[in-house]
Amino acid sequence: MEVDCAGCAGCCLDWRPLLESDPAATAARDDAEGGTGSDADRGRQRLRDPVDRTDTEQGAPREPLDDGATVVPLTRDEGRAFLERGMAAALRPRFWRARDEADGVEIDGHTLAAVAGRPVFVVGLRRPPKPVAPFGREESTWLPACVFLDPTTLQCRIHDREFYPDECGAYPNRNLALEQETECERVEAAFGGERLLEADHDDPDGLLLGPRAIGAKLFCHPRPADLAGIVDRAATGDLTRRDRAELIAVAAASSPGTLAISDHHYEWAKTRVLEAADDGSWVEPAIRDWNRHYRTAGETGPSPAIADGIEVDRGAPETPGWGTRE
Repeated sequence: MEVDCAGCAGCCLDWRPLLESDPAATAARDDAEGGTGSDADRGRQRLRDPVDRTDTEQGAPREPLDDGATVVPLTRDEGRAFLERGMAAALRPRFWRARDEADGVEIDGHTLAAVAGRPVFVVGLRRPPKPVAPFGREESTWLPACVFLDPTTLQCRIHDREFYPDECGAYPNRNLALEQETECERVEAAFGGERLLEADHDDPDGLLLGPRAIGAKLFCHPRPADLAGIVDRAATGDLTRRDRAELIAVAAASSPGTLAISDHHYEWAKTRVLEAADDGSWVEPAIRDWNRHYRTAGETGPSPAIADGIEVDRGAPETPGWGTRE
């Protein structure tokens, strides 16, 4: 799969606010969807709606508990790799709502999707606000972006690292294998250009669908009562470090194909998350700084170049830029 990601990074940031505020994008989207009738309205909703985007991207017909954009589901081993490298701050859990009461378990007034009475969740990468100027836009805009996205080049800081998530590398091939719309196609429809330069992949290997996902990419919390309060904060995007530690520890302690939990790995992972600030990683202070800048900035973001001081100066890998692209 060859993908033209220059000026895009559509799968690495939540670009819905651009569609909601840009009349040109709305007009382009209407044209792509065949006018302004009901079909176009449904198309606009699809582009805006994180529920549908998550369903399409992950193949799961359930509504996410929070209102964030898509999450890249990490495997248990990938999560452990981030913990071992002192990057626990980069991880975030996500729950889904059950389709009906019989399909889930109720916590904090939310009925969560569950397996054998255990709430299920995935662990992905956090998306702090960053000033980015994608799709040929001249002015930067604050958008939720992957913690590893360099806002100056719109490239991934860990793309060539051994702990680069498989799901990131396989996207959008896996969506195409599932005959689902990709983020690349949505960007093409709304902003023009050609992102997918080769789109003939139909091999679904590695998707971990169905029971194989349990304990490997889809995690089941063994003590629902311990999640009281955590679920409410997950719904509003206000998880504390201790909240994340509880969930990430269960994921790291899971056993692929079963509901078993390793006590040793649970304690190890929980300690790694709670002590992440002492690991010397650039991730935790960078996220804190991005949130601080966002709170004090105006509607239009500052230059993406401030990422050098926030991320690179703290040890984040630099990205090569697009100067060598053909």
